[in-house]
Amino acid sequence: MSDTNSPAHQGASATHPGKYARVERERRFLMPGPPDPSTVTATRMITDRYLTGTRLRLRRVELPDGTLERKLTQKVPARRPGGTGGVQGLITNTYLSAAEYDLLATLPAEVLTKTRYSVAPLGVDVFGGHLDGLVLAEAEFTTDEEAHAFAFPAGCVAEVTDDPRFTGGRLVGTTRRDLLAWLAEHGLHPE
Repeated sequence: MSDTNSPAHQGASATHPGKYARVERERRFLMPGPPDPSTVTATRMITDRYLTGTRLRLRRVELPDGTLERKLTQKVPARRPGGTGGVQGLITNTYLSAAEYDLLATLPAEVLTKTRYSVAPLGVDVFGGHLDGLVLAEAEFTTDEEAHAFAFPAGCVAEVTDDPRFTGGRLVGTTRRDLLAWLAEHGLHPE
């Protein structure tokens, strides 16, 4: 007899946190432009492939020394009443070999590219392509208390943690026109 409550029977919308998922706590902020180069401690080039019809993201990270990191990520959004306190949901990462990545990269996906700058305590993403002009800063936390206590970073213009328009899964399919309108709501007008 099969279990009708198992994830296999619940379809793609099933949420089963499992023992490998961890809570992702982060806060996101809009910045008017890239960080001052003198404040940057590390740089990475990131290509995200959001696999069509799934909650899966295939990520390729190129480090300055040419090293490549490849991983498959599943993000399951949080469903918490009231404020999220920076809790975005559950995240599961699987690191991949080059052959595994190359195989998964053949699947249909929408692609997003960005350069990530480390500017303690933030990761600052400067987007390319149709998202050119978008700069998002993120801070990650291990506890709800840390997330709540985090002070609004200098140089940022707005917090967008709870605005789903500023998540990678949404941004990847956003039109340039929509992005410019969203940024204008916060007084930002990239060329």
